[in-house]
Amino acid sequence: MTSIDEDLLPSTRRALLHRIAVAQRDGRAPSLVAAVRRQGRTAWSGARTCVEGHTPDADTQYRIGSITKTFTAVLVLRLRDEGLIGLDDPLEKHLPGTGAGGATVFQLLGHSAGLGAEAPAPWWERTPGSLRPEIADVLGDRPQPHPAGHRHHYSNPGYTLLGSLVEAVRGVSWEEALRREILEPLGMHRTTSGPVAPHAGGWAVHPWADVMLSEPAEDLGIMAPAGQLWSTAADLLRFATFLTEGDDRVLSASSVREMRTPSSPAETGDSGYGLGLQVVGGEERVLFGHSGSLPGFVAGLWVSEEDDVAAVVLANVTSGLPAAMVAAELLGIVAEAEPRIPAPWRPLPEVDEELLALTGVWHWGTHPVTLRLTEDRGLQLTPLAGKGRGAAFTYCPDGTWTGRNGYYAGETLRVVRKDDGLVDHLDLGSFVFTREPYEAGAAVPGGVDAEGWRGLGG
Repeated sequence: MTSIDEDLLPSTRRALLHRIAVAQRDGRAPSLVAAVRRQGRTAWSGARTCVEGHTPDADTQYRIGSITKTFTAVLVLRLRDEGLIGLDDPLEKHLPGTGAGGATVFQLLGHSAGLGAEAPAPWWERTPGSLRPEIADVLGDRPQPHPAGHRHHYSNPGYTLLGSLVEAVRGVSWEEALRREILEPLGMHRTTSGPVAPHAGGWAVHPWADVMLSEPAEDLGIMAPAGQLWSTAADLLRFATFLTEGDDRVLSASSVREMRTPSSPAETGDSGYGLGLQVVGGEERVLFGHSGSLPGFVAGLWVSEEDDVAAVVLANVTSGLPAAMVAAELLGIVAEAEPRIPAPWRPLPEVDEELLALTGVWHWGTHPVTLRLTEDRGLQLTPLAGKGRGAAFTYCPDGTWTGRNGYYAGETLRVVRKDDGLVDHLDLGSFVFTREPYEAGAAVPGGVDAEGWRGLGG
């Protein structure tokens, strides 16, 4: 059997190199570093630079901008998992006096808290954080230009509030919590709040001439949780593995799965936003991750769980190079040229005759569906014609099932039996599913016409 841990094919590696070479040239970036992870290990890394003999590598630091927000979200989810906060808690409960305390932690994580996109002038990304020493200096005179919960509106100040929330609950700085709770357990020793050599310098490139201007690298102060971090391609691939699988030292698999579940739709396109993660659904695959930028730097990190591939692109240019788009294309090159080899089919470890008897065709009114038994006593409901409402269900200790996705997410599926113990119907959120369409004798709401089915003449 072919090994699934084999190296990338030479043709795939060349396609990856060609893509970053074109990106660096067309984006006019002084340097660019990229890397791809497949099946839990680095499969490829590459770099391009305009300076002879000084090519960066996967251990060279770049600023990652808003990818920092994902780290802040992990810290907040840790507080939730420890029972110290609730996602539905208003911010005021833990961080009083902000002027935006009615917004919930969940809304702040998903950018639906109604806060403004940016801090008041001067431009916070190019000026010292010491100019904004207090939360009031970040939020300004009008903290919430939109009603909380009414729309997705990306907010850098919102993640400043979340960083301050972490500090208030933990009793340590955001930076210390980050180092102790995420970076050290995951072995991300080259991810820091400030630059540590070797690192790239940030540059702006003139839009109409091939000349450069050095960009300042300011400490963002209390806005650091929104975009402060420096990191490397190698470290971000470690982070990508964590975002895919979870790590009980940091955050469970179920909690990282919650992070990448869209909490609200984005304002445009097919994108959504989870809890600290962007989610992009295309025709080929669903990606989760984050883009980032600060003056002098652009960054992109994307993961495809289905393909088990992640890609990172880091460049030191203010604009012109779409790092997130290039990262998605690198991921796609690997996934399409060398698709993931699926694990062998295996039967379930045991047979439960009672559950097996529930499988097969059922009808909601006249709509036929199939019910399939899955691992861990789960069920999969699928429309027979391929259209309609389907969902996966998780088994619960009380003998019911809870919907995991789609229209029936969170809804309860239960088996309703007759007095003699035989199955009468399935109840799914009050909908009745019977073995035959409007089955005579079953407890169908409104009853079933005693004359039964008839033709045109009857």
